[in-house]
Amino acid sequence: MLNFRHPYFLLFLTFAALWAAARLGLVFRRRHHAPDEDTEDFTFIVGATLTLLGLIIGFTFSMAVSRYDQRKNLEEQEANAIGTEYLRVDVLPPADAAKIRTLLKVYLDRRILYYEARDKEAITELNAETTQIQNQLWAAAIAPAKVQPNPLTALAVAGMNDVLNSQGYAQAAWWNRIPASAWILLVTISIFCNLLIGYGVRLKSELLFLILPVVLSISLFLIADIDSPRRGVIHIRAQNLESLAESMKAQ
Repeated sequence: MLNFRHPYFLLFLTFAALWAAARLGLVFRRRHHAPDEDTEDFTFIVGATLTLLGLIIGFTFSMAVSRYDQRKNLEEQEANAIGTEYLRVDVLPPADAAKIRTLLKVYLDRRILYYEARDKEAITELNAETTQIQNQLWAAAIAPAKVQPNPLTALAVAGMNDVLNSQGYAQAAWWNRIPASAWILLVTISIFCNLLIGYGVRLKSELLFLILPVVLSISLFLIADIDSPRRGVIHIRAQNLESLAESMKAQ
């Protein structure tokens, strides 16, 4: 199902299916001429079906945009959490603070690579490295807090907890995609709409049957592109993390 939700795969698949459905409706109309008195009822059915399709496309687009915005917001929150912790470690002993800052820089580089990665193997490797660095960060933050438990060291530990949690929230947002059942419903209704259009519309040029399949397939491509964090044209750029990395290097 992951391939089905790939933007480019969905674009070509839906265009072929929708165009074939329109052609099939045209062929069926030529072989089975409907009585003229049924035209009004048929027009009502086509209008209702297209209205339903438009509503479902609108709701699905809204779902995709909300998920896209959530991923962008969580990237910003993760950058803020890392930047805040980078400053908070001043309350720890100098040696511990230097160690945590070094680990945070390495961790930040891995997080930026995660947003840029497209290969599945590279993502798996980055996740393993991220988990390992997270364990090192937590151990480095909790050790001085155990030796000198006070509100200041607790503040540093709380900041590290925010850093680790922000990565989990961002990861969950990347996994949160439009359900496959919603895609199946959307494509199925689109096919039926094109079938009805091919059956009921009398056009002099058959090239005009390409209009609705092209418009619908591009609309579905846009939704899938926004919903897919790594594939397609629209991606989530780690601009806040990159800006934070540059500021750390300047210090």
